[in-house]
Amino acid sequence: MIKFHNIQEKDARNKRIIIRVDLNVPMDGTKIKDNTRIKEIIPTITGLLDFNTAIIIISHMGRPKGKKNLKLSLSPIAIELSRLINKDVHFIDHIPDNNSPHNKNSFDLSSIYMLENLRFYPGEEENDPNFIHNLSQIGDIYVNDAFSVSHRSHASTIGIANILPSYAGPNMLKELHTLESLLKNPKKPMAAIIGGSKISTKIQILENLIEKVDKIIIGGAMANTFLIAQGHELGKSLCEPDKIKIAKGILIKAKKQNCKIILPVDAQISTTLKHGANTKNVLLSKIPKDHMVLDLGQESTNIIINELKGIKTLIWNGPMGAFEFSPFEKSTIAIANSVSKLTKSNKMISVAGGGDTISALNMAGVNRDLTYISTAGGAFLEWLEGKILPGIKVLLKQ
Repeated sequence: MIKFHNIQEKDARNKRIIIRVDLNVPMDGTKIKDNTRIKEIIPTITGLLDFNTAIIIISHMGRPKGKKNLKLSLSPIAIELSRLINKDVHFIDHIPDNNSPHNKNSFDLSSIYMLENLRFYPGEEENDPNFIHNLSQIGDIYVNDAFSVSHRSHASTIGIANILPSYAGPNMLKELHTLESLLKNPKKPMAAIIGGSKISTKIQILENLIEKVDKIIIGGAMANTFLIAQGHELGKSLCEPDKIKIAKGILIKAKKQNCKIILPVDAQISTTLKHGANTKNVLLSKIPKDHMVLDLGQESTNIIINELKGIKTLIWNGPMGAFEFSPFEKSTIAIANSVSKLTKSNKMISVAGGGDTISALNMAGVNRDLTYISTAGGAFLEWLEGKILPGIKVLLKQ
C-alpha cells in the first residue's frame, strides 16, 4: 500500500495552501451539467480551513491549448462552489506573476480563492520553470488532491511539487487506497467494460487487461474499429482506420490469452446525431451507407447483461453509445442498471472511472450503487496498467 506524509496541524496552521484539484466538469455554455467533481473537493477544503489557512484552488478545464478561452473559464465553477459551501470563493481571473497585483500576502487566512484555468497558459502543459515559479510563489504548501490528473507531467502536478513542501490530499489517498484494496487481488472471474470514442487512447489498457481479466466488453465508437477489423461495413460510423491493424492484433492476443472479447452484434443507427433523432435497430450486416452506429442494439445489450452474470469483479471505463443524445443512452443505462443490481446484491465488486462514465452513471441514477467510482479517466486507466503516475511519484520523494 502506497504511503504518504499527511498534512499535520503543525504543518498547515496559518499557511497559504495551493491545492490542485480537478474541476474539469461537463458544461453547457455557462451551465454546469454535472457538479460531482466540485462536491468531491468540499471535505478537503473545509478540513484545511479548520487550520486557519488560505486555500488557493488551481485546476484546468478542457483543452484551450495555452490560449485564453472564456468558454472554458473557471468563473462559473467558483460561483457553484461558493453556493455549495455557503462561503465566498474569490475568483482571480489570471495566474499571479511579477506584473500581477496579487502576491502571497494578498491571500487572506480563512479565505478561499480560485485561480483561472491553468491551461490558458502554455507553461502549464510545458512544465515551464517561469510558470512553476509564478504558481509556487503565492503559497507555502502544495497539496495534490487530483488523482485524475496525476498522469500528467505538468507544472501544477510535478513542477510545483518539486518547489514547495508537498502532500497528497484526502481524495487522492482515498482513490489510491480504495483502488489498491479492491483491485490488487481481485475476485475472479473478472471483466472490463471499455467504451468511449477512440481505441487510440486505450490501446495500452486493452493489451494490459487481456492478461488480467476473463472478459472485455467493448462498446462506444471504439468498437467500430474492431468491427471493421472483422470485415463489417458500418456506413458513416466514427472509426479509426489507421488503428485497424492494432485492433486485429488485440483480438489475436486476446484469443491466445483466453480472454473473451465481446463486441456488438447489432446497433442503433441514424443519419444524424442529435436529440430525438430518428433511429432504428439493425444487425451489423444491414447498416446503410448513409447511416451511423450511435448505440448498441438491443441484442448486444442483452448479451452483455447476460455475460455480466457470474462476474465477481468489474472495471468500467467509457459509455456504450453517444449517451449525451437521447435516445442513444439506452444501452449504457440498461447495463448500468444491471451492474447496480449485481453490486447491491453483493454478487459483484464494481469499480468505474472517468468523467463520461460518471455522467452516464448519474444519468442512470446508479452512481451511488457501485462499489467505487473514481473521478479519474486517463489516470485511472494508467494506474490499471501498473504505471507509477508522475504526480504521485513526485509526492513519494517527499
